[in-house]
Amino acid sequence: MSTEQAIETYREGARISDVDALVVDGLSVYYETEGGTVKACDDVTFTLKQGERFALVGESGSGKTTLAMALMRLTRPPGHIAKGSVLLYGHDLTKLTDDEMRKARLSEIALVPQGAMNSLNPIMRIGKQVVDGLLDHLTDDQSTPGKEELDDTVRDLLTRVGLRPGVARLYPHELSGGMKQRVAMAIGISLQPKLIIADEPTSALDVVVQRQIMQTLGRLQEGLDASIMLVGHDMGLVAQFADTIGVMYAGKLVEVGPVEEVFSDPKHPYTKLLIGSLPSLQEKREFLGIPGLPPELVALPPGCAFADRCPSSFDRCSVDIPEKLNIGSRRDVACHLYEGEAQS
Repeated sequence: MSTEQAIETYREGARISDVDALVVDGLSVYYETEGGTVKACDDVTFTLKQGERFALVGESGSGKTTLAMALMRLTRPPGHIAKGSVLLYGHDLTKLTDDEMRKARLSEIALVPQGAMNSLNPIMRIGKQVVDGLLDHLTDDQSTPGKEELDDTVRDLLTRVGLRPGVARLYPHELSGGMKQRVAMAIGISLQPKLIIADEPTSALDVVVQRQIMQTLGRLQEGLDASIMLVGHDMGLVAQFADTIGVMYAGKLVEVGPVEEVFSDPKHPYTKLLIGSLPSLQEKREFLGIPGLPPELVALPPGCAFADRCPSSFDRCSVDIPEKLNIGSRRDVACHLYEGEAQS
């Protein structure tokens, strides 16, 4: 075993447990429009272990952010959760009342949003925005903390994400993009959630800051013994950060597996093309893109939604929708090509 493999084995063994933190079963999110029903997220099923880092990738419009918003119960009309369950440590978030779900956000499940500037109030100081979440989650039998106690809490949270305590006195426009993202993380971990959803937390940041942000996020996760679902486009970042990867296409989860296995041996034709389109530092080669465009979700073709773009498609692909097949330890793929390899 190489040193890198030994480090990876130790890292996973020390962090990931056998406890199911999140179990998503048949989750579907539909948008009712004048043109018809848009199946933005359709029959998505996966499991996330305690301490695990799960990355969700795919082209724009594939349903990644829709899924993340549904887990947070932040889907707004005309969108709605049509069916399915979201079990967070055995409790179905889809069954909670609006008030119960509001209390669950930050304390049980937290979101680090894409575009931190848009999530922060431009006319409120940073410290006040961090405190707002803490005060909103006080129960009836809890007394309101004093100013000194709240200041200490804000100072501690900012320090944990690598910011100076003085940032609490500033407004969002006085911070850099990386600093605003760290503030969003400080708010996200303020009540020690069990699951952190990070929706493209490094978008619009330079590569140096991206690395720093992901290192901070990983350190915070380990300190909380939490799980992370990372939504992103950057396959290189995913390869370095995640334990497990899920690939979405046209609202469906088409492949799931350990990140090392998916990158070294992708199964679904879409995953193969997605990884094959990445530039290589080892060899000079022609840039390869994925031909065609994703289908309109309001008018999905019969059969597999990827059939028209797939180099391996055959007659059945245009007729029957492929079911999710288990083809190995924690390897799932939705493709007719692997029906003979499915394990019971």
